[in-house]
Amino acid sequence: MEKRNAGKLVFGILFFGVFLIMALMFGLPRYNVWQQEMAGKAEMAKAEQNRRILVEEAKAKLEAEKLNAQAEIERAKGMAEAMKLENGTLTETYNQYLFIRTLEKLADKGDLPQIIYIPSNGMLPVMDVNKPKSSLAE
Repeated sequence: MEKRNAGKLVFGILFFGVFLIMALMFGLPRYNVWQQEMAGKAEMAKAEQNRRILVEEAKAKLEAEKLNAQAEIERAKGMAEAMKLENGTLTETYNQYLFIRTLEKLADKGDLPQIIYIPSNGMLPVMDVNKPKSSLAE
């Protein structure tokens, strides 16, 4: 009776082994196809998200440029109004004020060139723009 049980056990193991091999033969190729399909869908989703990001960045740049243009128009209107108040003439003091304001803007950007003062009427500075930035620190 034990030989009969041993024979059934061996037959069961062999049947299970053959069934497992058959299942892997049919299942693995389908799994590989499914896996590749999922990887492709993931790549498509990633590409779509990257495209959306680029579109949103472009929209933000466009909006910023529009706002900068509006600010420039308002600045020009302000300058025109200032010119009207001065009857179309700019005084030397006002020119110096504008120059100092420009220097402040350049300093804020970090683009301030070396300034050389030459004794003259009004002590107006002359910009030395021929020197590269690296020599400015020397």
